[in-house]
Amino acid sequence: MLSKEVVRLLNEQVNKEFYSAYLYLDMANYYTDNALDGFANWFTVQAQEENDHAFLFMTYLQNNNERVKLTAIAEPDVPFNDLKTPLDAALEHEQFVTASINAIYEEATKQKDYRTLQFLSWFIEEQSEEEKNSQDLIDRFDLFGNDAQGLYLLNNDLGTRVHTPPSLTL
Repeated sequence: MLSKEVVRLLNEQVNKEFYSAYLYLDMANYYTDNALDGFANWFTVQAQEENDHAFLFMTYLQNNNERVKLTAIAEPDVPFNDLKTPLDAALEHEQFVTASINAIYEEATKQKDYRTLQFLSWFIEEQSEEEKNSQDLIDRFDLFGNDAQGLYLLNNDLGTRVHTPPSLTL
């Protein structure tokens, strides 16, 4: 049985994951508006991953006989001043999500909730990958983004990213 606090935090995480998808779709739209369909694709795939994460949290709650409580998803409000701003905002957001998952892990540890700790271990690894991917994209943009040909090639490369559903079994 999950503690009330762990359930509350897991339900909050569902909302945070759906917000992440909204945020990344907003970023995808920004890049579409700026004729960078590869960047738009990268963020669209990122949004799909965040939806997957929300569904994994919901399924975990349901599999533990807990009610999923869906709440309003906030409107993304990150202003995009240039082509790099969304990249920096994405890394900052991933760090926020990492901190949130770590807080759930900390509470589950306090509660000696080993089942939730095992479940969250996949997300901890996933967040490490998410932060690395965001930082790598920033680094690549810093290298190539100020050169039209480099930006073109980076955009084309980002257009090849495809969504791969997670393989976590609950």
